[in-house]
Amino acid sequence: MPMSFIAHGDLMLKNYLAKMKGTTQSPPMVSAREIVLSWVGSFLGIASVAFLNFKLLNGFDLIMIIGSFGASAVLIYGAIKSPLAQPRNLVGGHVLSAFVGVIAFKLFHAEPWMAASIAVATSVALMHATKTLHPPGGATALIFVIGSDQIHALGFMYVLVPTGAGALTMLLVALIFNNISSHRRYPEFWL
Repeated sequence: MPMSFIAHGDLMLKNYLAKMKGTTQSPPMVSAREIVLSWVGSFLGIASVAFLNFKLLNGFDLIMIIGSFGASAVLIYGAIKSPLAQPRNLVGGHVLSAFVGVIAFKLFHAEPWMAASIAVATSVALMHATKTLHPPGGATALIFVIGSDQIHALGFMYVLVPTGAGALTMLLVALIFNNISSHRRYPEFWL
């Protein structure tokens, strides 16, 4: 009996590890044109929120740019057909996750490890439930929890500025820029 139990465990482990081999090949390389368009779009999107942050909001307690927007740029300018890059996901994922991050921090700030874990996990679950899954949203929630006193001082304003306003700014740039080329079309869907 112990031998069959060990053999069964060994088979389960082999099957488990076999899943990690992958089942398909990596996607083909994108064209040089697509690389350039992704670069220019990312530059314009981040430049827009960075300009607002460093030039227009300079001297105010508000910020306009957060680290998770860098990951959003990868999606909305470099992977524009991805369901995760669509407007509903971009704006909804960021705004929902920012709200969750603020609440998690307010409830669990005495235990930052717990606040961080709850913020990200709850954001993922709620983005799934609302069809707004946008991976940078998890970072948006985490940024509030682990952020500086300046970020924490924003409270629920963090949901509107920088998160909502920044995501909408990047969306506007994506709508304009991604449709200039006859080879691109954005978005794939709104709702």
